Order: sequence, then structure tokens, then C-alpha cells
Amino acid sequence: MSRLLTRVLFAALAMPLLGVAQTSAPATAPQASAAVGPAKIAWINMGPAILSTDEGKRMFSEIQKFVDDKNLELDNIRKELDNLRNQLSVQGSKLTDEARAELEDQIDDKDVALQRFQQDTQKEIENRRARTEAYIAKRMQAVIEKVAKEKGLSAVFYANANRDAWIDTSLDLTEEMIKTYNQTYAAGAAKPAK
Repeated sequence: MSRLLTRVLFAALAMPLLGVAQTSAPATAPQASAAVGPAKIAWINMGPAILSTDEGKRMFSEIQKFVDDKNLELDNIRKELDNLRNQLSVQGSKLTDEARAELEDQIDDKDVALQRFQQDTQKEIENRRARTEAYIAKRMQAVIEKVAKEKGLSAVFYANANRDAWIDTSLDLTEEMIKTYNQTYAAGAAKPAK
């Protein structure tokens, strides 16, 4: 009980002090806040900007070449699998049980290899795209800051169709950012590790 009594007594003593503190605050003159003018804002559509830079076009064409090469490999694996299935279909009844089982095992192994190849290739393509996008986006940040400072902007937002109902086209700096990026970073500059 003594703890409860101590708390009540403390609260009773503190209440008048809090009231004095609250009433004495307005007596001091409020600090004059700095005048803030209207904010100047703009937008950039980052996805198309990344793909449209000279460096982005070059790097994504390299990724496309990788995809095309992997598609050729995939086609060859599929042809090998189809040949094995055709062989089983045509010769299946003429083969010994052991030969048929061995051919079926080859088909299963090739089918598993095909699925793994597809999964590994898809993962590698996604990783290459993500690394390239991150690399260009990181470099684009310096360009955005440069252009924003030159134009005296308060903020540059990423355009987002899910969030932005409408953007005045004069506030869309995507093309200017691409042009400035291309001037700042030559297309043959360093690229991310593969």
C-alpha cells in the first residue's frame, strides 16, 4: 500500500508543476519559421529510362544474346529427348526388357536435365537482368540529382501508374534523364560482373 500511496502523492505534487509548465510556454515568443516557397517536383519513369539509355540498350542486348544462346541449347536438349522418346515408341516392343528399361531411364534423366536447365537458365536470366537494372539505376541516381539541382527541383518521384492518376507531361523528365545519362556515361563504360 505504501507504493500506491507514494505514487498518488507524487502524482498530486506533479500535477500543478505540469500545469505551470504548460501555461508558461506560450509566454515566450514562437520562433519565426523559415519561409518555404512552393515545392518544385518532377517525375521519372525509371523502367523505360533504364532500358532506353545507350548503356541499357547495350547491356540488355547482351542479355538477349545470352537468352538466344540458351534457347538454342534448350532446343537441342528437347530434340535429344524427342529422339529418345521416338526411339522408345518405334523400337519399344522389339527391345529386351533390360534395353527398354535403360532407354526409359535415359528419357527420365534427359527430362530431369531439361527441367533443371530451364530452371537454372531462368534464374540466371533474372539475375542478369536484376544486376543490370540495379547497376544502371544506381548510376541514374547521380543523374537525377544533377538534373534536379540544375532545375532547382525540390523532389523527383518515380512515376507509378498504380499511384499516380495523372502527371503533366511537362513534369516528366524521363527523356531528359536518358539524354543526360548518355552524356554522363558513355555506352562503353564499365559494366556489372556477370
